[in-house]
Amino acid sequence: MAGRGVLPAHLARALAGQGRDVVLAEMAGHGADNPEGLPVIGYRVEKLGALFKALRAAGVQELVFAGAVARPKLDPASFDLKTMRLAPRILSAMKGGDDATLRAVLDIFEGEGFAIRAAHEVAPDLLPAPGVLTLAKPGTRDEKDAARAARIVKALAGADVGQGAVVAQGVALAVEALPGTDAMLAHVADVAGACRPDPAGARGVLFKGPKPGQDRRVDLPVIGPGTVAGAVRAGLSGIAIAAGGVMMLDRTRTLADADAAGLFIWVRSDGGVS
Repeated sequence: MAGRGVLPAHLARALAGQGRDVVLAEMAGHGADNPEGLPVIGYRVEKLGALFKALRAAGVQELVFAGAVARPKLDPASFDLKTMRLAPRILSAMKGGDDATLRAVLDIFEGEGFAIRAAHEVAPDLLPAPGVLTLAKPGTRDEKDAARAARIVKALAGADVGQGAVVAQGVALAVEALPGTDAMLAHVADVAGACRPDPAGARGVLFKGPKPGQDRRVDLPVIGPGTVAGAVRAGLSGIAIAAGGVMMLDRTRTLADADAAGLFIWVRSDGGVS
């Protein structure tokens, strides 16, 4: 179940290496990268009955959800019979946060007999081991900022909001909401960075981690070269992520870009957001 970004293609290659046949299912308007030229099933949320039928016709038994997909604007007049029956569950879930919506989606697909596999289960190499992965290391002030940002992410979990926060000198400069990490970092670069209490003090840390209690089979946080570029533009000292809870895409380039910029990347095992 593929959205935008490089993750679906990475998982497709990993599955192919395991001898698995792979099909990409793309939501209308959210075409996925397909460098391997895999077969594609296009679908609309209004036509879930047709999607389930196409998946079964392709022999699909297991699903992996990966890639960025915006919430669709649904057209009730286009609902097929299956979607009409599921609509109360879907629409009720969409009134909540991302996690509530995704839980409902997983329940629906499992109810149709499909098994759900996590992206990091398919490609365990996406989860980096604990420790500092870069030449630059976090200082004492950075460690304190990372710990505060982790507490903020944990506190926001009750509202089902975001998986990241930026803290500098103990002050929360930004928290992640629906627009995502890139938008949050751009806000720090353009607006919130000026709110650092001491312009000559600690520059700040981006922390990312899964929401406590979230279903980790889907929507696990991700960092990659784009995250590094955003953190550099925001003037941060580094990036801290929860060990076992954040995937790293294009690891070689991500670490090389961080080293070139003097940015640290710390896979943080002391508490995370569990």
